[in-house]
Amino acid sequence: MPREEPLLAPRHSSEHSSIRSEDEEDALLTGQRINRPEQQRGWAFWRQVGLFTWSLVATVAVIILAVLYQHSATTQPHGSDGLTWGPGGKPTGKRNVIFMVSDGMGPTSLSLTRSFRQLEQGLPIDDTLVIDQHQIGTSRTRSSSSLITDSAAGATAFSCGHKSYNGAISVLPNHTACGTVLEAAHLAGYKTGLVVTTRITDATPACFASHANRREYEDLIAEQEVGEHPLGRVVDLLLGGGRCHFLPQDADGGCRADDRDLTKVAEDKGFHYINDRDGFDGLALGQNAELPLLGLFAEKDIPFEIDRRQVNDVYPSLEEMARTALAALSKATEAGDKGFFIMIEGSRIDHAGHGNDPAAQVHEVLAYDRAFAAVLDFIDKEDTPTVLVSTSDHETGGLAVARQLHKSYPEYKWLPDVLAKASHSSEYLENKLNEYLGEAGAKNSLKNQRAYVREELLKKGLGIDDATDEEVDSLLTPDADQPPKYFFADMISRRAQVGWSTHGHSGADVNIYASSSKDVWPLLGNHENIEVGKFLASYLDLDVDAVTEKLSQQDSLSWLGDQLGANIRVDQLDSYHGDFRKRGEDCGCDNH
Repeated sequence: MPREEPLLAPRHSSEHSSIRSEDEEDALLTGQRINRPEQQRGWAFWRQVGLFTWSLVATVAVIILAVLYQHSATTQPHGSDGLTWGPGGKPTGKRNVIFMVSDGMGPTSLSLTRSFRQLEQGLPIDDTLVIDQHQIGTSRTRSSSSLITDSAAGATAFSCGHKSYNGAISVLPNHTACGTVLEAAHLAGYKTGLVVTTRITDATPACFASHANRREYEDLIAEQEVGEHPLGRVVDLLLGGGRCHFLPQDADGGCRADDRDLTKVAEDKGFHYINDRDGFDGLALGQNAELPLLGLFAEKDIPFEIDRRQVNDVYPSLEEMARTALAALSKATEAGDKGFFIMIEGSRIDHAGHGNDPAAQVHEVLAYDRAFAAVLDFIDKEDTPTVLVSTSDHETGGLAVARQLHKSYPEYKWLPDVLAKASHSSEYLENKLNEYLGEAGAKNSLKNQRAYVREELLKKGLGIDDATDEEVDSLLTPDADQPPKYFFADMISRRAQVGWSTHGHSGADVNIYASSSKDVWPLLGNHENIEVGKFLASYLDLDVDAVTEKLSQQDSLSWLGDQLGANIRVDQLDSYHGDFRKRGEDCGCDNH
């Protein structure tokens, strides 16, 4: 309760009081001025003005300094390459670039694999993949001929920094060759390498070291990769599969359309050639490697990781090949003033997407994550400044971590424990089924055939023990449009409640990852895929346009293979034609 005061008690006032003093009241009554010292009143007024002004100036100065600091910390002037580099500016001196491609891996592939790994290994929900910790942006993937790219156009964007049509191997829509970052690096004195788990002549590796009008010209691509190229040999190290395109058609495991043995051609050009696990192990993870080196470890593609791990004594893993290649290139460049450029591809993530095989998919992504971690480990120990950039050429399969199994409203769940029971890929199981039906199994009764499918393929291969008779019979007498591997994959996808929208590619944006955002500043945020290619060249101060000019000096364009037909789109998008079925307009390419 407020203290009570007498009504006539003396009242005190300050200079700012709203209650008048006795002198003020007398002045009002008598009309005489109060004798108040003017100097005292003026000093107090100007003191307040000064304090206010000083506070205002100080506040404005602090704001300006903060804005300038933030600006200098987050933006840098454009360099001569047109890119905006981060704190410290563009790197100088000797340096290395490691470019990794997770072919066909979209954002949902990470969600699928992360949850699978957490369940399988009993990890907490905040335990993520190594690559999760290094995302810096996203990439848009359209080609010049479609909103949905294939790997050839996607890799051409990375290698040349230009958009081109689906099926193009570092060739522009006008059917002229565009110089690649790998070729420019080699001509500038850098060592170069390619490491893949598919054929070394497949679209992505091909786009860095060769040029062809169509991606299926793999015999031609092989010739260029071993040095029959307008610029001579441009690759110092090649590790992967695809041996058949280097061997003559009449040789064991050969699939060339001619009788040339390119492994001999490669050796004549100085390559050290190895073709099996023993040869690979002899490299001692790169310490015994001599460049140039050609390692072809499979007739076609190296098996899916879910299958390869059970024949580890036959095929090296992506991680092993990556570690070997990096050590070999580091050793080869340690005494020089130039570093190296290498492209490492987790190729078969894409194939698992094409097959709609979630069990194969998670193991391919995990294999890529281990390779990514191995590259980071190399960078931590490497004396030469090294940057890692990783992205995908596109997403494959239209993968969804959800699936509606019935017409009624769906349950909100997907079940990774279903995938954990699988020991083989659908591709492997199809091969085993075909072997069985092609041998004595075809003579067995339907009862015995059903028993084989249930026990040997579904139960042992996929962990499925509740297959219906209809499912089993669909595998024994497959529909012409749905091979057994698709049906195996659908069986496990339905049970895990994993969805797919296509056996082809999708137009989804894909993630960009890096070893550090500091040196990959121009790629922060969302970008066209060609911007990734331009960054790779710029980081190493390479003139890719000069390489394009060199290639244009060839007397003819026949070295690129037959041109596409006039009815093939190369620089414009298709539109709806009034029906929902696939039309006949196709380049004839294997559009993986």
